[in-house]
Amino acid sequence: MSCGPKDKKFDNCVCEVVRAIKDIQDNAVEDECLDCTTNCFLEPLGGLNSPVRRHKADTRVFTLSLPNGELFKGLFRRRLDDHPCVGGFSPFFRVEEVFDNCCATLRVLVPVGDYDHDGDLEVAKDFCKIDGFVRTDNCITVDLDCFCAVQCIADVNLRICD
Repeated sequence: MSCGPKDKKFDNCVCEVVRAIKDIQDNAVEDECLDCTTNCFLEPLGGLNSPVRRHKADTRVFTLSLPNGELFKGLFRRRLDDHPCVGGFSPFFRVEEVFDNCCATLRVLVPVGDYDHDGDLEVAKDFCKIDGFVRTDNCITVDLDCFCAVQCIADVNLRICD
């Protein structure tokens, strides 16, 4: 299911990027240089939004692509003030833990904004209408060897420790 060669001398790049995202979330390091504004290795956390860290970020939001090119999505369920339960699928994640041979626990994040809230975000059509992200209590454990691409979206403050 992995897209790369299964040779010990080749590491899984998706795994390495997700490990780096976890490290960046855990350790803020100053770096003023910007080559690519959505480079997943960009530090400090908050740097995806601005070359100068203007807000406190605790999460680097990212997506994962399957070998067929489709975005991987996680199921979520949230309670809202006016609805007892809202659910759907989201392609946006926060890494919570990376362990063993490239396994990871990911938290499903829900985008907020002025897009069609029918339970499944049409990312290509609605992406520019996303104003931010909220965390859910839904986590998923994945084998990072099953993905071919990772794309970082934004650095946000989800108030993980609140």
